[in-house]
Amino acid sequence: MRPAMKVLGAILAGGASRRFGSDKAEALIAGEPMLFHVAHRLSPQTDGLVICGRSWGSLRTVADRPRPGMGPLGGLAGALRHAGDHGFDLVLTAACDMPDIPPGLVERLGPAPSVVKGQQLVGLWPASLAAELEAHLDETGDYSVRAWMGRTGARQVEIGEVMSNINTSADLDAFTRRAGPRSSP
Repeated sequence: MRPAMKVLGAILAGGASRRFGSDKAEALIAGEPMLFHVAHRLSPQTDGLVICGRSWGSLRTVADRPRPGMGPLGGLAGALRHAGDHGFDLVLTAACDMPDIPPGLVERLGPAPSVVKGQQLVGLWPASLAAELEAHLDETGDYSVRAWMGRTGARQVEIGEVMSNINTSADLDAFTRRAGPRSSP
């Protein structure tokens, strides 16, 4: 059962996809873009969904904060600010290259702040951390998720499932072979 708190889903999608060689958010899995698979998995777990760091069709876009070029933390900062400004209590994040997000993450990760052990871009964050994250990015210049986790005391939660993180075309090929027909949302 989901907590009474209002949860914003945020897909971190502002990366350059250098290792992948092309825009991995648009890479096809079962005929649909990878970002669509992430949205399909994240949406039922949340009360709203945003894409951080890029535009994507009709989905609401949130700009990185305090400015672009800060990696995943810039996307998280944008999502936290948006969440706070629009009445959300928590932000559930996932990267755009993780098409097999499991169900029940809010319950499994709570209480926030926390991340999935081994997949630190999948996390649950209080919207109230928006100003603190923006200050952290401006004051320290440290864009590392690990540093932010340390500053907030974010827990690493073992969820008992392995999630795919597709960084290269070989990763995508391996995921497609493993998932087979089940890779369709």
